[in-house]
Amino acid sequence: MRSAHPLGRRTFVTAMAAAVALGAAGCSPAQQQSQPSASTGATTTVTVRLWDEQVKKAYDASFAEFTKQNPSITVKTVLVPWANYWDKLRTDVGGDNADDIFMMNSSYLQPYVTSGALMEIGSDFDAQKSDWVPAAVEQYTRNGKLWGVPQLTDGGIAVYYNKKLLDAAGVTPEQLSGLTWAPGGGSADTLLPILKKLTVDAAGKRGDESGFNGSMPKQWGYSAAQDLQGIYYNFVGSNGGQFQNSDGKFVFSSPESTAAFQYIVDLINKYKVSPAASNTNDNGDFTKDQFLQGKIALFQSGVYNLKNVSDGAKFDWGIAPLPAGPKGAVSVVNSVIVSGNAKSKNPDATKKVLQWMGSADGAKFIGSTGAAMPAVISAQPAFNEFWKSKNVDPSQFAAQGKLASIPAPSGENYGAAFNAWKPTFDEIFLGRTPVADGLKKAEAAANKANGS
Repeated sequence: MRSAHPLGRRTFVTAMAAAVALGAAGCSPAQQQSQPSASTGATTTVTVRLWDEQVKKAYDASFAEFTKQNPSITVKTVLVPWANYWDKLRTDVGGDNADDIFMMNSSYLQPYVTSGALMEIGSDFDAQKSDWVPAAVEQYTRNGKLWGVPQLTDGGIAVYYNKKLLDAAGVTPEQLSGLTWAPGGGSADTLLPILKKLTVDAAGKRGDESGFNGSMPKQWGYSAAQDLQGIYYNFVGSNGGQFQNSDGKFVFSSPESTAAFQYIVDLINKYKVSPAASNTNDNGDFTKDQFLQGKIALFQSGVYNLKNVSDGAKFDWGIAPLPAGPKGAVSVVNSVIVSGNAKSKNPDATKKVLQWMGSADGAKFIGSTGAAMPAVISAQPAFNEFWKSKNVDPSQFAAQGKLASIPAPSGENYGAAFNAWKPTFDEIFLGRTPVADGLKKAEAAANKANGS
């Protein structure tokens, strides 16, 4: 099973992002789809492009049921790995060779809206819209028009814990509720002492014991890393900072955001309660993999990793709330839609498939596998029932999703902006560039690439 989750590489990007300017022509399975024939009654094939293997299986089951109810339409799923999903989509859409329907992430939405590449989700869907997560509808609405059918939603970020490692450190799951962090530490910081206690060096010394050698790690307390969705966006938000303002300008070098980044970088390089950035900067799965191997006690992530943890953990585990900062526990909440190709050769059939995907009957297959939380509200009980049958309570994610949130990054040139800030962020997390100086440099580069 691929480790990348339904909402993408931490939904936004922890690997290199492709700039999303629509460009040159390319090939796509959509080119080979069959066309309807009135005289022969031939089947119409609608292709749906996805980036996650686990969710693909749920969609295949959903579309099998759809075809039973609509024998004249066959739906084929096309898996394109996240690593080259956006490059290939840009090329295929630019060359009029894209699939009829494709998964869309809000960070990359705007260029496709601007170029007229997407079907508007208009009045034909009015009967369904009230059953879609409102935040997802808002996230993908531009100038009063909705550009996709909500499919998956995160809720919010929480903390997976390894019960065995907690027990060995004398830490109870109850102690993880209500943890707080504070810029610069001090008495208001209850998170750092717990993380030190949960960190162990090769000689068996814990992070809060004399003689601890963090350069020789055996076990880390926490998963701090250059992980936008799982880690640093939440720290920025919970310190009252912003990453991007309402005009789309990147503003992550503010004092509030700088203090949040400094705290994370100190967890890695000063206190050594999290893995070195040399392991995590270019491997978004490192902390998850180390958690599953029993080498990280607290893994901060989203519902998108719930099935990965359930399938991979060979130890007792649970889910605790997100640590709160000075402004509370502020999480990024993100959803994913499926967009219709405005140049589909089968527009009527494509619309019918989109309506199925936006219905409780169509979306329940996603929830019933536990792969992701449906953004179709009436399909969410299937998700909860799946995890209840596994004796897992995922309610922390939904609870966090109801609290204050920081909006997901977006923009016409988001991919180019990411590529512009990433090299400097690498140096910041490695401890080679001072946080304040590096953020100013990265912000300037991101805004230049973003045209703002």
